[in-house]
Amino acid sequence: MSWNSIIIGFSSYLKLEKSLSDNTVESYIRDIRKLESYFSNIKVTYTVIKLRNLQEFLANIHDLGLSAKTQARIISSIKSFYKYLMLENIIQQDPSELLESPKIGRKLPDVLSVEEIENMIGNIDRSKTEGERNVAIIEILYSCGLRVSELINLKLSDIYFNEGFIRIIGKGNKQRLVPLGSVASKHLKIYINEQRIHNKICSEYKDIVFLNRRGKQLTRVMIFTIVKNLVSLSGIQKNISPHSLRHSFATHLVEGGADLRAVQEMLGHQSITTTEIYTHLDRSYLMQNILDFHPLEKK
Repeated sequence: MSWNSIIIGFSSYLKLEKSLSDNTVESYIRDIRKLESYFSNIKVTYTVIKLRNLQEFLANIHDLGLSAKTQARIISSIKSFYKYLMLENIIQQDPSELLESPKIGRKLPDVLSVEEIENMIGNIDRSKTEGERNVAIIEILYSCGLRVSELINLKLSDIYFNEGFIRIIGKGNKQRLVPLGSVASKHLKIYINEQRIHNKICSEYKDIVFLNRRGKQLTRVMIFTIVKNLVSLSGIQKNISPHSLRHSFATHLVEGGADLRAVQEMLGHQSITTTEIYTHLDRSYLMQNILDFHPLEKK
């Protein structure tokens, strides 16, 4: 079986059996294509690759100057690829089993203050056609803590204004309900009822909430552009992306005293450990929790 055929099968496995998102699948396949390119050049097939061959490949990747995080993801992709080959009985021994990932520091994205977020919203020109849409985008990203992919795929049929919730389809097609606050709800209604209603909408995007001026779904790149422009206009000297608003959402909730499990549910994290990384609790918050809840401290 050729590299191409086996990679197509691996892609189907990731989508159907592992239920990974399209973006994650694309990343994994891109990594395995690197593997294919390297070993095709030296005429080695995936069935005869040994641990030392993979180590040589990773040394080559390291020499290209890729970050530790990227290298770790490539190793994860390779391990998943060989797990698939084992499940399909294409190979009898997994050469990736002893591969070690580089250590990755927990580098957290910059957090926006409430004032900085208000400045970003204040710098949106609401006289422009896309003004109310952009206000709603920033409000939803921050107030609901959505990922960019979740924002651009949000549907009108997933908004429950009366109940105060939106339904989100997150990673692995997992559904969750996220509270929709009064401010975010107000701006979302203004956009839908006063601006979006005047769009000439392409039939396949009639249920998609956020549209461009041509009536089509917004792209991830467009959301990044909107956020970057507002950061620049607001004079914010931080490395900010749309994900920073999600991170700020979680950080502000936890610092305000929200339960970590509740934040985990709202973010759609499978593991509480991931939530802890995002919220980078400060020492005073941890100390106060110990003083408030430890049984010996209560005595």
